[in-house]
Amino acid sequence: MIELREDSLVFTFPEVHPEASLKITFQRTFRIPDDDKEYPLPPGFGGFPLRHVDDYANKVPQRWIEHGGVMLPLYQSEALWLNFSSNYIIGRWQDYPFAIKVATGKINAVTGDSWSEGLNRNPQDYMVSAEQPWLDGYCVEKGVIRQFVAMPLGAGYSAEEQITGEAEHGGIQIAVYPMKREVFERRFPLVEETPIVIEERVCDESNICFLKADLDMGLSPGGLMRQEIYEDPFDLGDWDMENTGRCFVHIANSMVWRSITGKNPPTVPLTAKDYNKAGMPWFDFYNDGGKGLSGSHKLGQMKSVVEKGKEKGDVPLPENESVVPDHIIKLRKHLKRDQVREGNF
Repeated sequence: MIELREDSLVFTFPEVHPEASLKITFQRTFRIPDDDKEYPLPPGFGGFPLRHVDDYANKVPQRWIEHGGVMLPLYQSEALWLNFSSNYIIGRWQDYPFAIKVATGKINAVTGDSWSEGLNRNPQDYMVSAEQPWLDGYCVEKGVIRQFVAMPLGAGYSAEEQITGEAEHGGIQIAVYPMKREVFERRFPLVEETPIVIEERVCDESNICFLKADLDMGLSPGGLMRQEIYEDPFDLGDWDMENTGRCFVHIANSMVWRSITGKNPPTVPLTAKDYNKAGMPWFDFYNDGGKGLSGSHKLGQMKSVVEKGKEKGDVPLPENESVVPDHIIKLRKHLKRDQVREGNF
């Protein structure tokens, strides 16, 4: 079952395990410069609002209603990242594991292949929640992603359009598969004491007329960022293929969000330059026990928004100045899996 709770997608599988639950939020952030330099992870400024598309059936495109799911607002050239948080099982020292497939415009964000059902291992086309706390963009090479950046669907920038030549789907597609209960309980037996380790990437929160066809947004490849997409440490047969949850997340242009919902969209986020000038933190995440995927050649061949803009004679990204991150927090570096990181006091 999938529920919308406080602007989060919550996938639960009581038929598999009473505590098998995964929460996905879509985090606001600033857009890193699209300048072919590699940047650390930007922060989260809180989650985007999510709404049921069915609640606004007379104000959104018909195909949104056919797809179902939820919608969120993004300004043109705004960025986002996905946060994965699975339920911690008391007594087993482990979050319940899930395999997660993410696509944009039905193009897999890990492999660059078209959407397919089930899980594939060669190449791996999904992530594991226990290993992968976040996804910020397209896996273009080992340890490097291109940030998710919103651009109008049909303008030629989206991953979907660059790979398929069509602007048909847009949005974000997510499929979640839980680990089989018997596998989970075998791999993570009960123990007497349970240490709790919390890892977060957060920072302090520092009537329009339109055509329905104009509100649709797609995600496009932006600047380069250091982020590993980790190999699945489990067996493919450990995942319960008979129980899955799928959700289509539509992206509405923030400029028409109020016309659809009657609510104001979030404000435009800070630029990377302003954020860095204020001395706010960037992040590097390390998983010493995880092995990163090699990245997708197909995704690596995509042009970034800036490169595509030059090809089209456009200037699609405002305020795209390079920055040198001054304050980088290294999360989990040289720590064992359950070791608590000691910060500054």
